[in-house]
Amino acid sequence: MAVRPYWKGYLKLSLVTCPVQMMPATSENEKVRFHTLNRETQNRVVSHYVDSVTGKEVKDEDEVKGYQRGENEYIMLEDEELENVALDSTKTIDISTFTPRDSVEWIWLDTPYYLSPNDPVGQEAFSVIRDAMEAQHMVGISRLVISRRERAVMLEPRGKGIVLWTLRYGDEVRDEDTYFAGIDDDETADSDMMPLVQQLIKKQTKHWDAKMVIDPVQDRLLDIIAAKKKAMKKPAKAKPQAPGKATPSNVINIMDALKKSVAAETRTGK
Repeated sequence: MAVRPYWKGYLKLSLVTCPVQMMPATSENEKVRFHTLNRETQNRVVSHYVDSVTGKEVKDEDEVKGYQRGENEYIMLEDEELENVALDSTKTIDISTFTPRDSVEWIWLDTPYYLSPNDPVGQEAFSVIRDAMEAQHMVGISRLVISRRERAVMLEPRGKGIVLWTLRYGDEVRDEDTYFAGIDDDETADSDMMPLVQQLIKKQTKHWDAKMVIDPVQDRLLDIIAAKKKAMKKPAKAKPQAPGKATPSNVINIMDALKKSVAAETRTGK
């Protein structure tokens, strides 16, 4: 089943323009999703907006965005005003700046999208922009309106296409020094422990595989749902409870633990 484009528009670099389409690079469609039900009737529960003071339901046409400027005081903004704020960047990705790829740290990257040509006529222009960035290890910086919000975006060559990343704004990224301040600057790794840790890392190193990040909770939920389906056909049997396990002590010697880990890895590696 073909995936419909999330966005269509134009990629522009100076006088070079080509039609492109954009699709989300990630998906949560396979996730187990739940509806909220009325336990007595098993009907779905529907949410409605209500006035916080009167308690009465608010009609769709009476809903409006408001910016709070004081206690119980708001400035109302109409949908048309919000849509017109960034009107110029709704249909064109105009690359205004280039920067080395390794200068953009991971923490600035937000959501990835796949960008590809939307017309055979524009493939040559698309390929030239992509390959020129790839050859110089550069990424393009631009702006684009996504879901009625103007976002800074980064365009990164990837294979035959381009990955468009939405970027977090400066006030969305917290200063790491604030959270690492409690780590002692004079604390250095023990010279006797280092070889053991490095040996563990070497033994446990594998090539990246998507199976490394499977969702075990998803599988367990599916098992529970499957079991409940079976239980609806026959009476459920009570399962005996397993005896509780004693909680192990967390107070251990780091060097002993490392030596045991290395020994275990060596035995399993034979």
